[in-house]
Amino acid sequence: MAVTRKIGLSLGADLCWPICFEDILNDLKPSVRVGGEEIRFQVDRVTIEPFDLNQPTRYDIVLDRLTHWYHTSREWIKKAVIMDRLYVLNNPWSVQSMEKQTSYCAMMKLGLPIPTTWLLPPKEYEDTPDLQPTLERYAKLFDLDEIGRKIGFPFFMKPYDGGGWVGVTKIDNESDLQQAYDKSGKFVMHLQKGILPYEEFVRCVGVGPQVLTVRYDPAAPLHARYTDAVDFLSADQLSELRKITLTINSFFGWDFNSCESLLQDGIWAPIDFANPCPDSQVTSLNFHFPWLVKAKLRWALFVAATKKSMRVNLDWQPYFEIADRGLPYEERLNAYAAIADRRFETERFLDFCDTQLSALDEAVWHYFADERAQKAIRSKVESLFPEHEWDQFTDYFWDKIQKWREYDAASRAASFPG
Repeated sequence: MAVTRKIGLSLGADLCWPICFEDILNDLKPSVRVGGEEIRFQVDRVTIEPFDLNQPTRYDIVLDRLTHWYHTSREWIKKAVIMDRLYVLNNPWSVQSMEKQTSYCAMMKLGLPIPTTWLLPPKEYEDTPDLQPTLERYAKLFDLDEIGRKIGFPFFMKPYDGGGWVGVTKIDNESDLQQAYDKSGKFVMHLQKGILPYEEFVRCVGVGPQVLTVRYDPAAPLHARYTDAVDFLSADQLSELRKITLTINSFFGWDFNSCESLLQDGIWAPIDFANPCPDSQVTSLNFHFPWLVKAKLRWALFVAATKKSMRVNLDWQPYFEIADRGLPYEERLNAYAAIADRRFETERFLDFCDTQLSALDEAVWHYFADERAQKAIRSKVESLFPEHEWDQFTDYFWDKIQKWREYDAASRAASFPG
């Protein structure tokens, strides 16, 4: 007799990928065997409603795209993790408490080549009863220009907890610095040394142990920043970037996160990697959108089928012990990545995909030639673009996906010649 494992999608403004995720799962109707059980799967969307704290959850895994800002769903998920051992992407306490400041400090501690970064007190403050005596007693006057000279121009000013390139300013000189700080208002800002010029700018997207490495163009319009360049890095470079990404993700309990890194003089410097709810829409990912849908399916099915345990406590000590040994960088990174692979159960996952999900590649490839996929893409286009551009951008993203299908077919054929 088969048992059914349930996958929940906790969603906000996401449109296209949930439709594709659900369609492919319903088409494939996967049935897998784990520990003598035949397992089937059901997917539905998590609703927002009042809940009894003792009310059990019906889900085995939830893919969370909402709780980084919507508190009701966040508290429901935290309750379900504690009381029902729900597995959720990502650890909700980590998402709630971590920001770029913490992530920079942690990876500096682990010895990753994070650029020099300073944190500034805000230019302005919310008026509170204790503010004035606190500042009068303890706030030190500082020379902003001197800090700029210590860092070295150019550098970037950005919110210490921000995302999506909001509030980011390139600082080329002391005048730029003063103007940007004056405009920063009540935001607490970072100043971070610029890695300029750079040879490569990449964004790595991690889903469990799966890592996609994309050449990223920050100067392009949003819909074109994820370029469709392929095979542009060596195997060694791809391996290093995977290790960096999985080190970060496993350290913070993030199954799904993105990491931006710049290459300069042979060194990959991570610059932005506290992104545990990265953009999943076709209107950003374009060519890479099918990869992400498939990666989410693989990881969700694996976790649900194997009843993988949610790591509630982050447990940083094993990483710190490696950091304190003073190993060369490559050995240190290898040791961190080995922890990540154990925590993500990489070998078991790969075996599961090979033996239980062998039909998924073909199902995804066929689905993204289907009119249902095209309608899902159009639904997102219509939510973001003016009406007179709907046809243009639907065709643009559809053409990118057909290019991915050509690349995917060729890659799979090369892996299994004859």
